[in-house]
Amino acid sequence: MRPRGRRRLDDGTWEVRARVERLGEPALLALLADRPTHGYELLERLPALLVDERVDVGNVYRSLRALEEDGLVRSEWSADLPGPAKRTYELTSDGRAALDTWLVSLESLRDGITLFLDRAREKGGEHVRETSKPDVEMARSEP
Repeated sequence: MRPRGRRRLDDGTWEVRARVERLGEPALLALLADRPTHGYELLERLPALLVDERVDVGNVYRSLRALEEDGLVRSEWSADLPGPAKRTYELTSDGRAALDTWLVSLESLRDGITLFLDRAREKGGEHVRETSKPDVEMARSEP
């Protein structure tokens, strides 16, 4: 079984894709904390919060349905907006509490990642701080 997050390129350098999974739920809650909105607008605004550019439409609507079933959001059909009727989603007080819990958890994760990076850079030397993807070969050739 090969790691999915890294691979060696033809030129011998490594490509690594660091990902934080499952940010969809807190991202939806954060967007709904701004204001009630409909699904299409959420789909437009999600990529700005998620590192991954691609947003799966089906997953977003499944997530919204699950959030509603858990009482974190509520929705209603609205014909007030131009075009066909749209379902507008709104954060509940339980949703705000869940978002606050997500934020505490993500802040803790961020602090752990920062600690890891600081220690790795300290142990790895100055070249670890300065190396970007194109400079990997140059870093390898230094004594």
